[in-house]
Amino acid sequence: MHGLRDLRIIDLSSGIAGAYCTKLFADAGADVVKVEAPEGDPLRRWSATGAQLRGEDAALFRFLHHSKRAVVGRPADAGVLELIDAADLIVESGELDRLALPTGLVVLSITPFGRGGPLSGRAATEFTLQAEGGSIATRGLRGREPFQAGGRIGEWVGGTFAAVAALAAVQRARATGQGERVDFSLLECIHIAASNYLELFHGLMGRPATRGLPQSVETPSIEPSADGWVGFCTNSAQQFSDFLLLIERPELREDASLAQVTGRLARFDEWQALVHAFTRKHPTAEIVERASLLRIPVSPVNDGRAVLEHEQLVAREAFASDPTGRFRMPRPPYRIDGERPPPPRPAPSLGEHTGRIGWGPRERRAPPAERRLPLDGLRILDFTAWWAGPSATHMLAALGADVIHVESTARPDGMRMMAGAFRARERWWEWSPFFLASNTNKRGLALDLAHPRGRALALRLVARADALVENFTPRVMEQFGLDWPALRAANPRAIYVRMPAFGLDGPWRERTGFAQTMEQMTGMAWITGHPDDQPRIQRGPCDPLAGMHAAFALLVALAEREASGRGHHVECTMVEGALNAAAEQIVEYTAYGRLLSRMGNRSPESAPQGLYPCAGSTPGDERWLALAVAGDAQWRALVDLLGRPAWACDAALDTLAGRRAAHDQIDAELRPWFAAREREAAVAALAAAGVPVAPVFDPRLASQHPQLAARGFFEELAHPVVGRQPFPGVPFRYASVARWLRRPAPTLGEHSREVLRELLALADGELDELEASGVIGTRPKGT
Repeated sequence: MHGLRDLRIIDLSSGIAGAYCTKLFADAGADVVKVEAPEGDPLRRWSATGAQLRGEDAALFRFLHHSKRAVVGRPADAGVLELIDAADLIVESGELDRLALPTGLVVLSITPFGRGGPLSGRAATEFTLQAEGGSIATRGLRGREPFQAGGRIGEWVGGTFAAVAALAAVQRARATGQGERVDFSLLECIHIAASNYLELFHGLMGRPATRGLPQSVETPSIEPSADGWVGFCTNSAQQFSDFLLLIERPELREDASLAQVTGRLARFDEWQALVHAFTRKHPTAEIVERASLLRIPVSPVNDGRAVLEHEQLVAREAFASDPTGRFRMPRPPYRIDGERPPPPRPAPSLGEHTGRIGWGPRERRAPPAERRLPLDGLRILDFTAWWAGPSATHMLAALGADVIHVESTARPDGMRMMAGAFRARERWWEWSPFFLASNTNKRGLALDLAHPRGRALALRLVARADALVENFTPRVMEQFGLDWPALRAANPRAIYVRMPAFGLDGPWRERTGFAQTMEQMTGMAWITGHPDDQPRIQRGPCDPLAGMHAAFALLVALAEREASGRGHHVECTMVEGALNAAAEQIVEYTAYGRLLSRMGNRSPESAPQGLYPCAGSTPGDERWLALAVAGDAQWRALVDLLGRPAWACDAALDTLAGRRAAHDQIDAELRPWFAAREREAAVAALAAAGVPVAPVFDPRLASQHPQLAARGFFEELAHPVVGRQPFPGVPFRYASVARWLRRPAPTLGEHSREVLRELLALADGELDELEASGVIGTRPKGT
C-alpha cells in the first residue's frame, strides 16, 4: 500500500489527541518524527492501572507511537528547525506561535479551548472539558450526580477529527502550495461528540425555560442478565416493538407511554422491573442470539479482557501483537482493497533517531492567488444514514466536497424520522436535530434504488463521482446491485467507502449496530458510570468517531488513487474504530494483567477530581462545579486558595498517589467549602490560580457559551422549514476560512431535479415522469 508514505510529519504534541492523530498518519505510511524534551513525553511513564514499568516505556505510549521515529530537542533548536523546514505537517500543542515557519507548511495546533477566546490558555483536563462542553450534563439518572464518559474519550475522538482536518490541508498544500494554520479545539470536539445536539433541539422547541440539567439514561440499554450484563439499542419504533416481543411482553405495544423514552423514564422503576423479569432469567449469550434474530442491536457488555474473546473480533483478526510481543492491541480500523495497513514497527526509545532523520529539503510550490477549500472539486455520493455515516460526509462537505445525500421517499434517512417531538408540525420529518446538524453543506437527492430506473440512475451518477460512501449492513447495497464490481464497472476511478457496523465478513456481518452497541461491546461502557451502579453508555462519541475514521480512510484512498491511477474499495468498520478509542483498556490488561473499571467522576490522572455542588444548589437543580487537580503544583495552588488548612498541609497529600488514597477525606473537606461559595466566583478564582476547573454547562445553552461564541463555533443558517437557527460547525479553524457552513441540510429530495439535470442532463419531461412513478419525490411514503 502506497498510502501516505510521501508525507513527513513532526509530532511536537503532548497528550493522547496529538499522539493518536499522528498514529493515524504513521499507520498509513507517513514518516512521523516524535520530538521530545530530554525528560521525554509523560506518556512514556504512564499506566492507568498503576503498573510498575521497571524502566520500560508504557504500553499505551508504545501503542500510540508505533512506526514513528524519535528525536530529543525543543522547537527552537537548530536541528528541529531544520526538520520543520523539510516537513509537510507539524502537530503541536500551542507552542509554535513565536517561530517563523516556512510558506506552504501545515501546522495543526491541538489545544483545550483553541487559540483565541476568553478561555484560551486556561488549564484544563479531559474531565473539565467534558463539563464545559456539556457532555457531563446529559448523563445520569435525575436525582443522582451526573457522570463523565470514561477513558478520556474526548481526546481519542479529538485525534480522529484533527487527523482529517490536517490531512485535507496537507493534500491541498502538496497540490497547490497553499499552507494552513489549523486551530483545533478539544472543547468544540467534545461538544459535537457528546452533547447530542441539544442546543439545536432546544432552539427548535422555541427555547423554553430550563430548570436542572438535561440528564437522563437510555432504556432499554445495559441490563443485568443471568451471568453478567447485556446491552440493547432501540433507536427506532420497530426496534422497540421487537424488544417487547423479546421480553415476552407483546401486549405492552398497546401502552403508548412506554413507546417513548420519556414515558419509560417517568415509570422507570416499573419499566425496569418488567425488563429485568426477563433478562435476569437468561444468560447473556442466549439473549444476544434471540435479540439478533429479531434484528435488535445487541451486544454483551465487555471489559478489557472479555472483548478480546468476542467471536466477531476474533474472526476478523481485529487484534494484533505489539511488534515486541509485550501486549495485544487493536489493528487500524480500515482496509483498502482488502488489505490492512502494513504491520507497525516498534515504538522508538527516547531520542533513538536524534541526528539520523536525513530529510532533504522539501520543494514547495508558490501559493496560489485564489484560496480554495481542500476538497473543492471532489464529488461524493452519500448513501449513509443515521449519524456515523453522515458525520463522515458532513466533514468532507465542510472541507469543500460536493456531497449529494441520497435517500428515498420509501426509505428516508432513519435519522430524519427521529423527530417524534415535532410530529404535530407540518413536514415534521424535516425537524430532526441530528439530521439538520450532520447534513449541512450537502445537496439532497431522493432516489428509489429498489426501482430499476433508480438503480440505473445511481450507477450513472457513480460515473460522475469521485467516491461513494455508505454505512448500511452489507446486504443492503448488495441487494440494490451496488456492490464493488458494479461500481468499478461504472467508474474505474471511483472510491467505494463502506462503513458496516461489524465488517464485511465474520459471524456478525449482517447484524445491525449503533453507537450504543459499540460502547457496550468494546469496553467504553464498562468504564463509564458510578462504581456502585451498573455500566452506562457514553451516549454519542462512537458515531463521529466512526465517521472521522472513515473520512480519514477516504483521504488515504485518494492518495492511493494518485499513485495507482485507479479506484479503491475501502472498508472501515464502526466497531474497530471504537476499539482503537478503547485501546487503553486492552493494552493495560494484556501488558500488565490489570483491568480498568468504573470510577464515576474520578480518574487515574487527577486527584482530587469530581463534581461539587456550589451555593444555591437544590435537589435536582445543583450548580455543579467540576474540579481536576492534575499535578502537584496545582494541588499547592488549591491549598493556598483554601487558606492552607491543616488537613490540606499533610505531606501525604503532596503526591498524586497520596491524594488518590485520601480522596474520600479530601472530598469531605472540599464539599462544604464549595457549598458556601457561588460557582462563578469559585471557577474564576481556581482558574486564575491555574487549577483545571469548569462549571457543568447546560448544552441546551451552548450557543451562549462565551468561548464557543467568541470562536464562531455556531453559524446561523436559514432552513426552508425550521427557519433560521444556529448550527454547530467543525471543531477547528483554518486561518484561510472565515465560515464553514454554506447551506442548511437539504429537505427530502430538495435537489433531486437539480442534481439529475446538472449531472445526467435529464430533461424536465423525464424528471416529471420519474416523480410520477415515485423514483424521485419530496415526501416520505405513508406519512
